[in-house]
Amino acid sequence: MGASPLLSPTFLAVFLLCFTTLLSLLETALAETRHYKFDIKLQNVTRLCHTKSLVSVNGQFPGPRIVAREGDRLLIKVVNHVHNNISIHWHGIRQLRSGWADGPAYITQCPIQTGQSYVYNFTIVGQRGTLWWHAHISWLRSTLYGPIIILPKQGTPYPFVKPHKQVPIIFGEWFNADTEAIISQALQTGGGPNVSDAYTINGLPGPLYNCSAKDTFKLKVKPGKTYLLRLINAALNDELFFSIANHTFKVVEVDAIYVKPFETETLLITPGQTTNVLLNTKSHYPSARFLMNARPYVTGLGTFDNSTIAGILEYEKPPHSRVSTEKLRLFKPVLPPLNDTSFATNFTNKLRSLASAQFPANVPQIVDKRFFFTVGLGTSPCQSNQTCQGPNGTMFQASVNNISFVMPTTALLQSHYSGKSNGVYSPYFPIYPKIQFNYTGTPPNNTMVSNGTKLVVLPFNSSVELIMQDTSILGAESHPLHLHGFNFFVVGQGFGNFDPNKDPAKFNLVDPVERNTVGVPSGGWVAIRFLADNPGVWFMHCHLEVHTSWGLKMAWIVLDGNLPNQKLLPPPADLPKQKEEPLRSRSGKNRFDLSVKVLNEAATTTATTRRNSTAEEE
Repeated sequence: MGASPLLSPTFLAVFLLCFTTLLSLLETALAETRHYKFDIKLQNVTRLCHTKSLVSVNGQFPGPRIVAREGDRLLIKVVNHVHNNISIHWHGIRQLRSGWADGPAYITQCPIQTGQSYVYNFTIVGQRGTLWWHAHISWLRSTLYGPIIILPKQGTPYPFVKPHKQVPIIFGEWFNADTEAIISQALQTGGGPNVSDAYTINGLPGPLYNCSAKDTFKLKVKPGKTYLLRLINAALNDELFFSIANHTFKVVEVDAIYVKPFETETLLITPGQTTNVLLNTKSHYPSARFLMNARPYVTGLGTFDNSTIAGILEYEKPPHSRVSTEKLRLFKPVLPPLNDTSFATNFTNKLRSLASAQFPANVPQIVDKRFFFTVGLGTSPCQSNQTCQGPNGTMFQASVNNISFVMPTTALLQSHYSGKSNGVYSPYFPIYPKIQFNYTGTPPNNTMVSNGTKLVVLPFNSSVELIMQDTSILGAESHPLHLHGFNFFVVGQGFGNFDPNKDPAKFNLVDPVERNTVGVPSGGWVAIRFLADNPGVWFMHCHLEVHTSWGLKMAWIVLDGNLPNQKLLPPPADLPKQKEEPLRSRSGKNRFDLSVKVLNEAATTTATTRRNSTAEEE
């Protein structure tokens, strides 16, 4: 008796293909296109009994939240009504083939000028959790920021208990002065900028600051419930410890990636990072209130805002209770010391990817390109006709591999795509320090940095390993590094100088945490891996805004792949343009004035140079 045709391999293959296609079409049908409008305008806001006119979105501070589901398309029209140039970055969104919507000024776009508008058009692919948006030009993100909440696809549950309620909590900094004037003065004098006057929770400073008792964030909860707190650090220049008195968090997600849950009473969150935690409230009404405090984790030698932000956790009173909430006992959490690197290290070491069948950790096991970047502070000479306030009369600078990045006046992605990159950037960023020294030991006598607009070129789909090494040239310091366009796996970290012979053996290639922003440990190093599967130009920079202003930044070019779905899409018609000349890209062939050949040579040179340098070091 012959085999049934319904069980033949051909039939099963066709059935599987049809079923997969049907599922894909169904997912596409369920996805939505969500429209938002951001009117950038001035708004009078009062904090600390000080009123100032600040740049806002729709008159809100912080700005409006964006809510979408995985798979949704977002169309966000940004209209600029202020005199400042504006660009908005959707922090952590992968922007697969939609680099034109990434947002960093002069990297992927020219800024939106006064009276102009731009529609950011992108689709959320393979991401769910908490991210955020912020201005990405000068220091305007001090007031232009807000949450991005990405819900799972319809019918897809969380890999943890469904919360009773979800609450975004976004940390920021309040400056009485104009932050544009603060950074402008610092860059002119070469010294450190003035620090903030307060930290904020959802824009409110709280009761520990002068004249701010009424401006306090209150989280009102019910007994015996689970709350999902979506934490975002939007502060300009400070990593933060956070805790709620007499309560414990369960960490379940960072940077829109689920993690193996673990409990902690305190967490660390650097600027740029997001962390989702479950908060289980007490089973009975506690007849008490609880402070929720955040204060900085400090590793550098510079000045910082040495203050504490407080919100209040309040339980819903039982019926017929006559006790005034204000008269209840107020408990205060115990936060780690300001310089508690041990706590910071232990906390970050607990973060692990779920690495499950549904949420795998696709860590590159074979590396095509290896890079070693030193990150830290340095100096540049003071101009002869002025007095500078940096070390020994110099000007503060910051660098990657001793190159302080010079921002172009033409957007890098536009010049790359259009074939007009000559004179805009060089594709020969050094992939290891040209001068080797004891990076975390006694600093060299020469602290001067070089300057340039240099990029690393990567072939499409190459797997990358990057070691980022802190330096002690002007004092060791933690640096939260953010990579646009990609998630990466944090496969290792340690203190002292990275040892290429010993440290890789300890890398976690099974379930390392996956994120978009990672802290390079003070006086140490971190190792990350990612797959260069997203064509375009992608910024990487320190998310301490002062360090970015000083030049601790660089960019990567990822070349197109061979297939149509591996190529950067053409620029949109309303892409902001320079005043001097139109920047619409010319089409298709030979888009690189350096030529595809030259860029490929740059990518090849990168690998060859690294191999030679490694051989020399060994």
